[in-house]
Amino acid sequence: MKKAQSDTLGFVPQKDIVYNKLLPYADRLDDESNDILCKIKGNLGRAVQLREIWPGVLFWTRKLSTYMRLYGRKFSKEDHVLFIKLLYELVTIPRLEISMMQGLARLLINLLKKRELLSREDLELPWRPLYELHDRILFSKTEHLGLNWFPNSVEGVLKTLVKSCRPYFSQSATQEMLDEWRPLLCPFDVTMQRAISYFELFLPTTLPPELHHKGFKLWFDELISLWVSVQNLPSWEVHLVSLFARLANDNIGYIDWDPYIPKIFTRILRSLNLPVGTSQMMVPRYVTNAYDIGHVVLWVSSLLGGPSKQTQAQLSGLFNSITSFFHPSNHGRWLMKLMKLLQRLPASVVRRLHRERYRKPTWLTPIPDSHKLTEEDITEFVESMMQPVLLAMFSKTGSLDAAQALQNLALMRPELVIPPVLEKTYPALETLTEPHQLTATLSCMIGVARSLVSGGQRFPEGPTHMLPLLMRALPGVDPNDFSKCMITFQFIATFVTLVPLVDCSSALHERTDLTEVEREMCSASAEFEDFVLQFMDRCFALIDSSTLEQTREETETEKMTHLESLVELGLSSTFSTILTQCSLDIFKVALVKVFNFATTNIFETRVAGRMVADMCRAAAKVSLVPSASSCRSKAFTSCCLLSLSSEVLNEEELDKELLWNLQLLSEVTRVDGDKILPYRSDLVQILQLTLHLKCKQGYTLACNLLHHILRSSALIYPTEYCSVPGGFHQPISDYLPIKDWGRPGDLWNLDIRWHVPSVEETSFAFYLLDLILQPELQRLQRFAQGEQDMSRDDVLQSLTIVQHCLLGAGSLMPPLKGEPIPELVHSMVNLDETTLYTGMEYDESRENYRDAICSVMRQLLRKCSITYTLDLLHFKGSHKHEFDSRWKSFNLVKKSMENRLHGRKQHIRALLIDRVMLQHELRKLTVEGCQYRSIHQQLMRDLLRLSTSTYSQVRSRAQNVLFTALGTYNFCCRDLIPHVLGFLNPDNSSVTQQQFKGALYCLLGNHSGVCLANLHDWECIALTWPAIVRSGLSSAMSLEKPSIVRLFDDLADKIHRQYETIGTDFSVRKTPRTPKQTHHKIKGLCGISLSDPVPSEEETAQGLKNLCFCRKYKQLIGDLLDCISNRNMPWKFEHIAIGFLSLLLRDDHQLPPPAVTFFVKSLNHDSLYVRKVAISAVAGIMKQIKRPHKKVPVSPSELCNVKELNGIKAGDRQDNRWLQYNSSSLPRTQQDWDQCVFVEKTHWGYYCWPRKLMMYAPLEEQPKQNLARDDMTEREQIIFDHFSDPVFINQFIEFLSLEDRKGKDKFSPRRFCLFKGLFRNFGDAFLPVLQSHMERLVADSHESKQRCVAEIISGLIRGSKHWSYSKVEKLWELLCPLLRTALSNITIETYADWGTCIATACESRDPRKLYWLFEMLMESPVNGEGGSFVDACRLYVLQGGLAQQEWRVPELLHRLLQYLEPKLTQVYKNVRERIGSVLTYIFMIDVNLPYTQPTTSPRISDFTERILLQLKPLTEGDEEIQNHVIEENEVGEQDERTQAIKLLKTVLKWLIASAGRSFSTAVSEQLRLLPLLFKIAPVENDDSYDELKRDAKTCLSLMSQGLLYTEQIPMVLSTLQEIAGSSSWHARYTVLTYLQIMVFYNLFTFMSDQKAVNDVRALVIRLLEDEQLEVREMAATTLSGFLQCNFLSMDAPMQAHFEALCKTSLPKKRKRELGSIVDTIPSADLVRRHAGVLGLSACILSSPYDVPTWMPQILMDLSAHLNDTQPIEMTVKKTLSNFRRTHHDNWQQHKQQFTDDQLLVLTDLLVSPCYYA
Repeated sequence: MKKAQSDTLGFVPQKDIVYNKLLPYADRLDDESNDILCKIKGNLGRAVQLREIWPGVLFWTRKLSTYMRLYGRKFSKEDHVLFIKLLYELVTIPRLEISMMQGLARLLINLLKKRELLSREDLELPWRPLYELHDRILFSKTEHLGLNWFPNSVEGVLKTLVKSCRPYFSQSATQEMLDEWRPLLCPFDVTMQRAISYFELFLPTTLPPELHHKGFKLWFDELISLWVSVQNLPSWEVHLVSLFARLANDNIGYIDWDPYIPKIFTRILRSLNLPVGTSQMMVPRYVTNAYDIGHVVLWVSSLLGGPSKQTQAQLSGLFNSITSFFHPSNHGRWLMKLMKLLQRLPASVVRRLHRERYRKPTWLTPIPDSHKLTEEDITEFVESMMQPVLLAMFSKTGSLDAAQALQNLALMRPELVIPPVLEKTYPALETLTEPHQLTATLSCMIGVARSLVSGGQRFPEGPTHMLPLLMRALPGVDPNDFSKCMITFQFIATFVTLVPLVDCSSALHERTDLTEVEREMCSASAEFEDFVLQFMDRCFALIDSSTLEQTREETETEKMTHLESLVELGLSSTFSTILTQCSLDIFKVALVKVFNFATTNIFETRVAGRMVADMCRAAAKVSLVPSASSCRSKAFTSCCLLSLSSEVLNEEELDKELLWNLQLLSEVTRVDGDKILPYRSDLVQILQLTLHLKCKQGYTLACNLLHHILRSSALIYPTEYCSVPGGFHQPISDYLPIKDWGRPGDLWNLDIRWHVPSVEETSFAFYLLDLILQPELQRLQRFAQGEQDMSRDDVLQSLTIVQHCLLGAGSLMPPLKGEPIPELVHSMVNLDETTLYTGMEYDESRENYRDAICSVMRQLLRKCSITYTLDLLHFKGSHKHEFDSRWKSFNLVKKSMENRLHGRKQHIRALLIDRVMLQHELRKLTVEGCQYRSIHQQLMRDLLRLSTSTYSQVRSRAQNVLFTALGTYNFCCRDLIPHVLGFLNPDNSSVTQQQFKGALYCLLGNHSGVCLANLHDWECIALTWPAIVRSGLSSAMSLEKPSIVRLFDDLADKIHRQYETIGTDFSVRKTPRTPKQTHHKIKGLCGISLSDPVPSEEETAQGLKNLCFCRKYKQLIGDLLDCISNRNMPWKFEHIAIGFLSLLLRDDHQLPPPAVTFFVKSLNHDSLYVRKVAISAVAGIMKQIKRPHKKVPVSPSELCNVKELNGIKAGDRQDNRWLQYNSSSLPRTQQDWDQCVFVEKTHWGYYCWPRKLMMYAPLEEQPKQNLARDDMTEREQIIFDHFSDPVFINQFIEFLSLEDRKGKDKFSPRRFCLFKGLFRNFGDAFLPVLQSHMERLVADSHESKQRCVAEIISGLIRGSKHWSYSKVEKLWELLCPLLRTALSNITIETYADWGTCIATACESRDPRKLYWLFEMLMESPVNGEGGSFVDACRLYVLQGGLAQQEWRVPELLHRLLQYLEPKLTQVYKNVRERIGSVLTYIFMIDVNLPYTQPTTSPRISDFTERILLQLKPLTEGDEEIQNHVIEENEVGEQDERTQAIKLLKTVLKWLIASAGRSFSTAVSEQLRLLPLLFKIAPVENDDSYDELKRDAKTCLSLMSQGLLYTEQIPMVLSTLQEIAGSSSWHARYTVLTYLQIMVFYNLFTFMSDQKAVNDVRALVIRLLEDEQLEVREMAATTLSGFLQCNFLSMDAPMQAHFEALCKTSLPKKRKRELGSIVDTIPSADLVRRHAGVLGLSACILSSPYDVPTWMPQILMDLSAHLNDTQPIEMTVKKTLSNFRRTHHDNWQQHKQQFTDDQLLVLTDLLVSPCYYA
């Protein structure tokens, strides 16, 4: 077959769409596709050669993507590679307009999608152009200034593009990427996120094994050790996980993950954010930066298998520990994540199995045999997942996730998966009281249906369950419960599709070769008939109960409700499925039954009637037997008899019987055309009688009848969807249907029966049209010309008939003819449409009714407004939206029944046929890119006239049709726009308000289609935008009408939302690589040799085009400015125009001077909105006119005179010491300043140096500063004049220091950018004018004044980047006093703004440039002047500045720490909190990361030593630590103890602040503080506690959640053991709560260390025997938690230990004399006995949802203690009542675990008399 095809095509296609070969006209497709492909190649080549990107290249690339949608990748390998290379060159053209880039990128992604088609030998792509593209767009330097507008989708498209190109990067790419991005790895900086996300996106992981040393081996150790050592989930960790998951998946078996597996699982468990313990503080970062479940699933499924089997053990552990969270009674925000994990993991494993066992081998590295999943691996995996999945079936989030998981698990191990589901399903089908259970189990059964029915060796008894299930599901067809009804229909339809309903019971006597199961299936199949009949009875009952009379009051609507229409759909599709799959005998019985039901009752035609008619249609459509005809003829005769009387024709209301018969008939005729032919005379007679009934309902039904008759005889469609080709009609002895249960369709012998219209049928259709359509058209024409009167109803009736004729026979009529309209766009490439053959030869000899209808309609339009026939003019027999919804539902069904394991399109036959039909419809609908002809032009104008008519309903329908049409024809928008804008023209006084509104709606467009106001094209925008603004002067425009105001708002909003910068430069630049390479590609594509390499006149044409675009740009801005300057323009339109202008700022064209003047003047406009826009715009203009500063490459090793290090060493080294702040060598003179090399960006040099560092050239090579006015450009002069004018500045500052929204204002980055630009471009020219204002504002403590001056100052500092030393020095002489004043005037409202101001000023600046600022801030931050608040604020501002400098200011950090240490005992809470936060930043640099040198900044360990000395008084004493309360400044020294308490408070603030911020936790240091915290932390949850205790508690909670390294665990445990021996029972109690959280959050790290597990166990069991009751109870809770998450197991020794403890005998109660003091301290024996009972109760509570084998015995043991002394009795009672509560739901199942005697005892206990005492 392949061979033959490649002969016709002339090449071997890469991968075409197989479904095309099954179309009835398949033989013509090869020639057609070849023809189209040649055109595409030729024209695309020519367009590239002529360098005409728009419209040439874009038009033909769009054609290429349509070609791929129709034929798949039907081109040769060479063409494929050429297309990819050409598109790659096009996408990476530097100045390409974004929307074009996106279109080309999407096509390129599509070409690269199937990576198995092209290997690395066939194709290699460079990575750098993609990186540059990515960097330019996603990290754009000009976007935030409004000089570039990118659409939101661009990020997703770019990422997918890189993913698709990644397999083809060269082998040296990895090393190049590492060199490029390693220098960015500075963990304190935002660049870290950027570098890691680049690694994640770009690093190739699919290199073959022999190249691994050039691939992941270069970076794996470095990045994985980084990941292992980071403890606090920074935002970039997610990207690392994604990278590792991909690496693991692409290289299964080539990397040894074993050492990391416990760590991986611990982190996965942590990132699920499950709640543990009681009162728990969450670090917010853990929630926001949690891992993406998709990555986790991919990673885990790639680690499974292999020799060590370690992953499966950990995975089982993971599910064991979280199973109880899946129980339906648990609910929380973590649930969605758990369900996602459950649903995706099996799917991922199935995908991996498919890849290992069933996929055709490709060039991608195969998985080595040693690491493939074995049968045993799969079994273990399925077993580990079953329990959580079964629990999740009834989850609150619905059963869908569980159903998908079960579907995939059942593919692998049906014998493990299906029985438990069946066990849940059978009882659910019996129960009447819990419909939720029924819907959940049924949806899960639907998931496993295919595995169940097909049986196979693994689960042969599967099919025997089918009939019982079907029979029991019947009661679900219940009129009172909608969801139950729908799921039952779905259930029945699913099973019936898979199984032929044939009674095979006779085979038992005839065949002897049957297995046991097959015999069982044969005998069961005798019940099929019974099932079908019962199902029909149920349906009839459903129909009876949903007639209109029953469900509606008189007043309500007569339409079907949404629910009813869904039920109707469910009913009809299920019924037709059943009949399709029936054998002949069953079908006959069913047919008789339907026939009797339909003919003996009469239904109303709205609800019930529709359902019955549907059932009849199903019967007729499937009709396998002539007997079906009797059904029809009876309906005909009754119709004819009734219709004979002439009165009926004029009745307004017809009687029900006639209507019902008509409805029945119209549905029954929806069958294959050849079945209608025998009855044609009857049908024609009925049509002639009924089409002109007076009653609207009557003639509508008649029209439906006409429509169906025409459709059945004029369309191409498959005639049967049976699950086995050829149906089930052979005798049983030759063919046994039960062998075909659940069999997939065979794509190669699908044997579709097509209905292709025969000559007879087409002639019948045309006969009908001549008979019915012709007279109607003539009547309408006479009416239109005024020769004949018709009432409105008659016109409507005629139109209905015409519409239905078109709907029915649209596919027979050729499209409209007309002359193409020339020169809508100028192009040097031909832009022809391509025509597709869809199985119809048009008969040119007959009249084309489409033309006729068209001309009549156009005449009618002059008379009245009708809309709906126009959209049918290019109708070919199917609608786009219907097609879309069918495509969607096809995909849904495919998903629910597919077999992902074997793949290879093993779908059910009906699905495959459906897919072929969809392919046929897709071809019919591909009319996009139609040529725009004159006839279309006239119709569009008519549509526009209707869209602006007086009736709103007509308007809205016409607009929808118009938008569809705009999307259909090429370039027609340009033709229409001037006509639309005519309605908005203020000079046109005849426009009505309705026309005005209509025109605005036409510009707005609908949510999916074209928006005329915003086409990506200069010519269109230059017309529409000014017109929208000018329409404000139109007489029809009234701002009183809210609807019009809203329309303008929507328009402006849509334009702002959708606008993307439009390119002005459409030439393909000559880069050194373009001419030659592209030249070869074109040669390859067009197959023509080019003598003249570069056509010159075309280039000049393209140049002219670009000039013309620039002219349009200037003209548009001029027009908008004219509009604004018009005095009568309403303010709203002025604002719209200003908004439009702000969109027109670009980074490649400076704004014309008039616009610059306008924006600068607008800075002082009265309206706040205008001022805001102007501020942004002027900041953008500053960027445009900035003079570029020269940069030169420098080698870092020369700068620091240190030879390059080999190997990676990050952190503080010899070669980056010179970057750090050193007060002894600051540049304090002009000469030092010039010699000092300033490195502005903070990340350079931390991790490693780049090969070449770009630095600014010396001052003399930079552009001259402080130009005289005459040297400036025109734009600079405009700005200079305004800002030098004191009056202007006065007004400007006045406006800036106004309050906008009280209490909501923040530091504004836009204003900062404006000032930064001013001072950067003009030096200190404006300082003199501004100085007095700044001094005035600083002294005023008003919030808005302070904010204004903060914005100016930060702009000044950042703008002075390139000033000379003398200017900078003057600047700081001015600024330092100002800042001092500001900081002393600081208030609660403004401290945040000053913090932002200083932080912004220090961002990306060399600290040595700002030494004045730092020295001033460090003077004495906490000096008590101005009270505690000012101190806290000063620290805050200082912290903002230092934090920006990260690792480059160790000296300042040391000085600050030295200064703060004596002050740690601060009295005031706000200062303490601030100091805590500052300490976090001081120690931030002390990280424990791989390859990192110890830091020269302050270190935590030294600091902790010093603190512990001061805290000695607290650690030694035993008395309780009270908060120190007296907050007055007491005179004299306080004792050490009080000082220590104050110190401790600050230390706690520091620990809390650093919990979520630092990268690694200083565990060993924190451990030394633990004993102290345990002493203080309170036990009860009481909010009245003082600050000290609350902080201690929070601190413990945060510390217990921390991630521990393996080597830290023994240290923590020994500390806890020590504290557990402390004398305070509070401490011992808190040890347990700490332990719970710590173990759960580090579960797998603990479990991989056996000694640690034993230590924890010993600790808990020791505390069970504590003398304090609360501690014992807490220990029991902890123990049961550990048992429940399988951290500890309930083994024999432990059980024996507890039982022994229980048997401790108690001393007899002495008879006490009344009044004697009762002995309260319990004896040691009682404690031990209680410990034993608690241990047993912990075991019982540890399995709340099931009954393990050991449980009954333990319950019996416990019950013996029911009458012991307190507290034992209490414990036993609590345990029993808890057991009863948790096991009550499923008690029927749990009962089976107990013996009868045990049950007796239990019943006694659980209903014990003490409840009634």
